[in-house]
Amino acid sequence: MEIKEIEERDRKINSFIILDREGVLGKGIPNDGKLSKITIAVKSNISVLGMKTTCASKTLENYIAPYDATVVERIKKESGIILGMTNMDEFACGSSGETSFFGPTENPSARGHIPGGSSSGSAAAVAAGFVDAAIGSDTGGSIRNPASHCGIVGFKPTYGLVSRYGLIDLAMSLDQIGPLARDVRTVALLLDVIAGYDARDATSLKMDSNFYNFSKNLNSNLRDVKIGYAEEFDGLVADNGIKKAIHTALDKLNSAGAEIISVNLPNLEIALPTYYLNVYVEFFSATRKYDGRRYGYKIEDVCGEEVLRRILLGSYISQKEYSNRYYRKALQARSIIRNEISNSLRNVDVLLGPTVPKLPHKLDTKIDDPMVIYAYDIFTVLANLAGIPAGVVPAGKVDGIPTGLQVMGRALEDQKVLDVMYGFEQI
Repeated sequence: MEIKEIEERDRKINSFIILDREGVLGKGIPNDGKLSKITIAVKSNISVLGMKTTCASKTLENYIAPYDATVVERIKKESGIILGMTNMDEFACGSSGETSFFGPTENPSARGHIPGGSSSGSAAAVAAGFVDAAIGSDTGGSIRNPASHCGIVGFKPTYGLVSRYGLIDLAMSLDQIGPLARDVRTVALLLDVIAGYDARDATSLKMDSNFYNFSKNLNSNLRDVKIGYAEEFDGLVADNGIKKAIHTALDKLNSAGAEIISVNLPNLEIALPTYYLNVYVEFFSATRKYDGRRYGYKIEDVCGEEVLRRILLGSYISQKEYSNRYYRKALQARSIIRNEISNSLRNVDVLLGPTVPKLPHKLDTKIDDPMVIYAYDIFTVLANLAGIPAGVVPAGKVDGIPTGLQVMGRALEDQKVLDVMYGFEQI
């Protein structure tokens, strides 16, 4: 699709903040790499040399990245064609795609509804057919949530598998860059390229080179695969249509030879407050550099309501007199959840469940309680708190709106998660 056509069609969807109209990003890039002829969109919190990397905020509306993030370097090296920077929730603070300074993004697969967030533009650009693939960041479901709402595939790798050098963090201990595409094979191919050790990222993992052949090693055989499903999921799904779609997916997997095993996640309900308490503190710390002295504006002076809420709550919780009461308890709860997830995966290959508890709401719906938005993340935050891989593959539609099946696996068993996703896609 030509840039002019994308620009015309995107006026309604608003998936891109910036398009590379002059083809600047493609100059000097080889044409014989693994990603040759594959068009890619980049979330606007990931640095692309010479492009405005705004985090969809007025704070950084004129900030031009002076270097490429590691994932961008690797995409360019393998001939990937970067078309532009996508819209997102401001500083990745949101689960709907509505908090951007540049306006909300619309869901191309459910017009008039939100696409999910915070990687809203990346998911929408893929779903609309503007690009073959995209990269986003996932702090608590920010890749998987919009993938589910938009009816595409999204993947959050094991923490440390993909370099975060060049990513503008929301929460350092939770963030992970990952791919989005319309099918599992393209997601795996993009992961082949962006994964790998990076000495510039202190959290980066060093694995054998054969570990990174995800697309080559894809296996759709589901026979004898042990799949765990927690009954607690059913109690937190607000939409019966989603529940039915997920159980239909489980039946299909069972018919394809997989064994469905019941597991327990008794502390599932504390995952969401645990996650947000961690996010508030880490985000507050990360934003202290946006003081208006070196570049941009002072963040508190120009940011949106949700960003300011998280800064103020992070500041409050970080105070010495409140740290023990909130933050340290959140860290303890995180350990409990991590152990619980680890135990639930002990006797199964993967955990399956819903991605979101409810269908995406309509754009311009007035929602005064932020917990209504936060609730979209109830199932996805688990993987980030535990540092494990998790992906989403379309499970069908409910009232004409897509919903996704989430697959979670043990740390560094990204291939197994992708295999189950691929197997389900082939049924």
